[in-house]
Amino acid sequence: MITSVKNETIKTWAKLKIKKYRDQLQLFLIEGEHLVEEALNSDWELTDLIVSEHFQLPQRWERVPVTYVAENVLQHLAYTKSPQGIMAVVKMKQMPFEKHNRLLLLDAIQDPGNVGTMIRTADAAGFDGVILGEGTVDLYNDKVIRSSQGSLFHLPIMSANLIEQISVLQQQGVAVLASTLDEAIPIHTVEHREKMALIVGNEGSGVDPALLSKADNRVHIPIYGQAESLNVSVATGILIYRLIEK
Repeated sequence: MITSVKNETIKTWAKLKIKKYRDQLQLFLIEGEHLVEEALNSDWELTDLIVSEHFQLPQRWERVPVTYVAENVLQHLAYTKSPQGIMAVVKMKQMPFEKHNRLLLLDAIQDPGNVGTMIRTADAAGFDGVILGEGTVDLYNDKVIRSSQGSLFHLPIMSANLIEQISVLQQQGVAVLASTLDEAIPIHTVEHREKMALIVGNEGSGVDPALLSKADNRVHIPIYGQAESLNVSVATGILIYRLIEK
């Protein structure tokens, strides 16, 4: 039982709340029963379970090394105000992109809740992967992980230069669509293709003009009421499900 936040192991784990140290150590923290179970049921490697003194650890989870900590120590490591009593340290990994039939490309999406929700939606819709462009929030940000509800562990996700990736995808026969209001066609008029990639852009400025110029089509969602626009994660959900309809 570790009772002090000054313990060297605890100090190391606490550093994982900062992106610089996550990148250096290639580790990140997850919190709560649901995320821990999702990670355990995937092929990601958990190096440690961090368990509070009052948490009843399921026996099936004991294959991972367990460190018991006092409540004050767990609170020090946790992201939430009322942690559930369990956290885990997970090794970063790059899941291979085995197919490119349906991809979501995020251009400088900065809100972690939006990014996590879009990853979760892409997973639910059966997309083959997500590519995070420059300026997009860190995949291992705690709010991204929590908003993804574990989809992080199911779906190939990579960070890359979107200009370069668009060219590669087009060479592979993937039709690239960009979400924008500028010179765009309604999403329901887009001809169905077996291989399609969707670019969605920054909450304030939209998709970068350089990416728009490379897209095969520009698409938008018609708005019939008085609202000026849609939240980017809501819009992405609508676009994604329209694209998988045949």
